[in-house]
Amino acid sequence: MDRRIYRNYLAILQEELIPALGCTEPIALAYAAAKAKEIFDYVPERMEVWCSGNIIKNVKSVTVPNSGGMRGIEAAAVLGLMGGDASRGLEVLESVDEKAVERTKELLEQDFCACFLREGVENLYILVKLTGQGHESEVEIVDKHTRVVRMETDGKQIYRIQEEEQGGGQEADRSLLNVRDILSFAEEVDFEDIREVIGRQVRMNGAISEEGLAHAYGAQVGRTLMEVYGDNVKVRAKARAAAGSDARMNGCPLPVVINSGSGNQGMACCLPVMEFARYLGSGEAKMYRALAVSNLIAIHQKKYIGNLSAYCGAVSAACGAGAGITWLYGGDYAAVSRTITNTIANVGGIVCDGAKSSCAAKIASAVDAAVMAHFLGERNRCFGPGEGIVKETVEKTIRNVGYVGKVGMKDTDVAILNLMIARD
Repeated sequence: MDRRIYRNYLAILQEELIPALGCTEPIALAYAAAKAKEIFDYVPERMEVWCSGNIIKNVKSVTVPNSGGMRGIEAAAVLGLMGGDASRGLEVLESVDEKAVERTKELLEQDFCACFLREGVENLYILVKLTGQGHESEVEIVDKHTRVVRMETDGKQIYRIQEEEQGGGQEADRSLLNVRDILSFAEEVDFEDIREVIGRQVRMNGAISEEGLAHAYGAQVGRTLMEVYGDNVKVRAKARAAAGSDARMNGCPLPVVINSGSGNQGMACCLPVMEFARYLGSGEAKMYRALAVSNLIAIHQKKYIGNLSAYCGAVSAACGAGAGITWLYGGDYAAVSRTITNTIANVGGIVCDGAKSSCAAKIASAVDAAVMAHFLGERNRCFGPGEGIVKETVEKTIRNVGYVGKVGMKDTDVAILNLMIARD
């Protein structure tokens, strides 16, 4: 394949598949607060956090990792201020100690931190402001969870993102993604080029899945699937992905490797493919190549939708997993296209109403749809053009669902947020 596309696809995997501790939205808040601490040379007396609606939606109901069970925007931000290490990126709270947790609880009782909704901004927007002793500092994050665009102290700008980075600060070009080239990449990529980045995803996401199956996190969706539906590869594919989310949404301190800015999506891309690869005896190299398919197909869809939306990212991630499973079975471009189309035609409308325990159930439902999509396609059965948003090519169908997620569901996003914050 074209070497420019090859290098670009490798860069996409390296940029996207990075470790994160806990749900990425509260972690982004903690990161912003930790960055603000770095530029504030005084004892803070007050913290203000201004967030987009999607940040509020995705932080409201999840447990902040290493917090002793605390939830919510204020808890994430104050803990990041008290004990976060911004140099760790999305693992900012990995080194939090008990002293920081106790101080965070004290400050929350004193109403040290106030949260406000900022409207008319990007879906992923955070502003943290510290004040004290007559001084103030601000850190602003936009578009990506650790993408700082501005830092100021006492009205003096000390950092602003460069103009050439305004598109998102990404080196790799997502517009080059397409299903046909993704499959060519997976088949031709030098295994050593993906061994580290995919191997880290396999290890980390596999570990948190085992944790979720072994212990009682949240609603225990993964464990329930295994207890009730039996032990076969189709059930295990759903249960392992759900169990990882059970643990992650409910405070498990283990990191995950994310996809499209989301740990849940990273697990939904990865764990079902791992389970089918083991069932088929595919071997490490073929499994890693299938995971390249899964991850890149998910990112391909999300480039149209955006990182945060009212469209549930578990669907695009599970769709990627279905594509990876089909590739493991020897499926060609036409077969993989059928799996993608069948998945989108089925569950391409699950809404995101914030990060929380029920994300595990949505992952299980989406993976179930993707597995069914594969077996339908294996029998040359596929939903046809003109049936809903399905078009005559898989690329047009992917673009259609992207439009629904980004444009069509804007009002849905507002309605969900209003319900969540009890606004009429």
